[in-house]
Amino acid sequence: MRDNRSTRFAFQLGAVVLALGIATLALLAAGAQPIQAYRNIILGAVGSWDVAANVLVSWVPLLLATSGLLVTFTVGLWNIGIEGQITLGAIFTTWALRSLQSSAMDPALVIILAVLAGMAGGALWAMFAGALKTFGGVNEIFGGLGLNFVATALNLWLIFGPWKRPGVASMSGTLPFERALWMPIAAGSSRLTPMTLIIAVIAILAVYAMIEGTYFGLRLKAVGKNQKSAYILGIPTWQHMMSSFAICGVFAGLAGAVQVTSVYHRLIPSISSGYGYMGLMVAMLVGYKASIAAPVALFFAALNVGSIQLPIVMKLDSSLAGVLQGTLVLFVILGQGARGRLLKKAKVRT
Repeated sequence: MRDNRSTRFAFQLGAVVLALGIATLALLAAGAQPIQAYRNIILGAVGSWDVAANVLVSWVPLLLATSGLLVTFTVGLWNIGIEGQITLGAIFTTWALRSLQSSAMDPALVIILAVLAGMAGGALWAMFAGALKTFGGVNEIFGGLGLNFVATALNLWLIFGPWKRPGVASMSGTLPFERALWMPIAAGSSRLTPMTLIIAVIAILAVYAMIEGTYFGLRLKAVGKNQKSAYILGIPTWQHMMSSFAICGVFAGLAGAVQVTSVYHRLIPSISSGYGYMGLMVAMLVGYKASIAAPVALFFAALNVGSIQLPIVMKLDSSLAGVLQGTLVLFVILGQGARGRLLKKAKVRT
């Protein structure tokens, strides 16, 4: 057995087929027609310009989160705390907008400063997780999960406390910001902003260039492959680990800023919308390669948006998209493991 493109493609195709098979069995168990369900998902994602625009709206924060996670995965770290980093980015963005909305500044400058504040907030929260890992010996998974809960609690406290709507606290979030403090919306869409698409594309290109084309990226890979060997070779391992957390936090905070300035135009309880956890699945599915992250993230976003049609048209739960996404990642990982074992056996025989 040879490790070539054809072999890898065969295993990936098999993972897709198996994932579709599991989703189909789930639909049959629920008494639904699989073909009709898949058709509704497709129409719900690309059936009109408005729904296609919603897919792109979902794609932007997902791709930003994935971009950041690719950096921490390169250095061998599981930044589970990215959900909290998105939330802190949204909180810092909201704080900046609230602080500057009454000033005489140009609205465009206010938005820029608010986005920068969101990026700083995400980086700060990520570095907390990094410090727990590098200086406290706390596994980044457990530290990140704990910080996620703290970020969620802080977000709820602000919405129902200091930043609550006048006279009443509401699950719908804080008061919406004035239209002048929204990112410009594309014609024919209610939420899609062309600027955020540009930001997302630049983000993934920057991550690809950094990981694949810079000395810093090479050192990140070295630390991720073997920390002890990297340290012996003179690479400051903990500094690179902290740097990867900070960079990931910047992208996560940017995702939170996008949610506030271009999607919801306010702070809401579920501001992260699960994009951090979904970004983890995308990063694993692409094998931590930035070159194919954008189309896979777009596929996941289309599944998320398209599945909304299932409860509307077929009275089914929209969680089918999650089943398909999760099983797809699972079978891809299992396929990679199986391919590795077969390659080892082939080498032994030769």
